[in-house]
Amino acid sequence: MSVATERPGRRPTIREVAAAAGVSTAAVSQAFNNKGRLSEATRRRILDAALELGWSPNAPAAALRNARTRSLALVVRRPTDVLGSDPHFSELITGIEGELAPRGYGLLLHLVSGDREENGLYERLAAEGRVDGAVLTDARDDDGRPALLARLGLPAVLLGSPDDGAVVPRVGLREQGAGIAEAVAHLLALGHRRVAYVSGPPELQHTRVRRAAFEDALREAGLRPFAVLPTDFSERHAVGATEALLDAADRPTAIVYANDSMAVCGTGTAQRAGLAVPRDVSVVGYDNLPLGSWLHPRLTTVDQQVQRVGAAAARMLLALCGEPVEESALTGRPRLVVRESTGPAPG
Repeated sequence: MSVATERPGRRPTIREVAAAAGVSTAAVSQAFNNKGRLSEATRRRILDAALELGWSPNAPAAALRNARTRSLALVVRRPTDVLGSDPHFSELITGIEGELAPRGYGLLLHLVSGDREENGLYERLAAEGRVDGAVLTDARDDDGRPALLARLGLPAVLLGSPDDGAVVPRVGLREQGAGIAEAVAHLLALGHRRVAYVSGPPELQHTRVRRAAFEDALREAGLRPFAVLPTDFSERHAVGATEALLDAADRPTAIVYANDSMAVCGTGTAQRAGLAVPRDVSVVGYDNLPLGSWLHPRLTTVDQQVQRVGAAAARMLLALCGEPVEESALTGRPRLVVRESTGPAPG
């Protein structure tokens, strides 16, 4: 048996221990908590892998596991009006609750407005032992939240493209820009050359990734974006961005929106201006929420399987909390769902 040595750099993760032992992260948690139905050989293999890598659960995390609240937190940084008008989070919560409720867990939703408030919330949750873990939303560049949660010993998963080197596990479909690239290819095939993008807040990783995919897809076709307008995802910003685009002297023939809610606002804005969708302007959304199939015309959108991502995040977090839950890796990538809101470019 090799002896663990102090390793410079980042701390090894539970996922690395699981990979080295050939088991799930849930099995690693069970081995250290003496729970579950692991064979002695499996338990020993896990403990040996942890010793080899120099990994161990820290004391605050162990204390949390031994004093279960059977509650998990979902922390969302959005104004209340934006959250109320965006069904994305309803779909996400549905996916999470579908995994938690049958196991007797509850979900606590927390809305925050900035870094200081969000970080203070995690510190209180950990200090007071109010939840067993947290789902983090909206991965950001230079995101300090995973390191904070690790220091606090509060199990967490972060919604976003998987990253094997991340401080906390990340859950989401891979190739986040693939759906946007597919949407641009679809519009180009319909003859559109003046294509605009109404994006989300620039500090979010998925905003950057999807904007880059949009611009790269046009560049590869020898074109430049008609315009890229950032928003805060609110209805007000969506309407304002759409009006600005449609008031241009040579307006775009197609507009891609960063979510379905803004695409619905954009469609209504175009129709109130006397334009027909898609005859005068084509519209593409992102999320494939149920409301898109009830819009007239029905919305062409990118499906990122929100409920499925929520369910996978819940299972992974439950496993990190020591529950005997089978984890299942998300497969596939965002894909375009073509409906009636896109059509040939106008004459």
